[in-house]
Amino acid sequence: MANHLTPTELAHEAGLDRRDVITKCVEWGVPIFNGKIDKTLFLSSLDEFAGASAKQVATA
Repeated sequence: MANHLTPTELAHEAGLDRRDVITKCVEWGVPIFNGKIDKTLFLSSLDEFAGASAKQVATA
């Protein structure tokens, strides 16, 4: 199983839109190298930021 995926492939696996994947990479500082994104780094960042957002909503 590949660890470096194109934004389209990663969007399919993460259940997001391709444009959202690219936007989140830019926001979170996840590098896109030669058109490929590290799947593990992206998904761990997604979990981290989704957890932080849920925590903020719960305390509000």
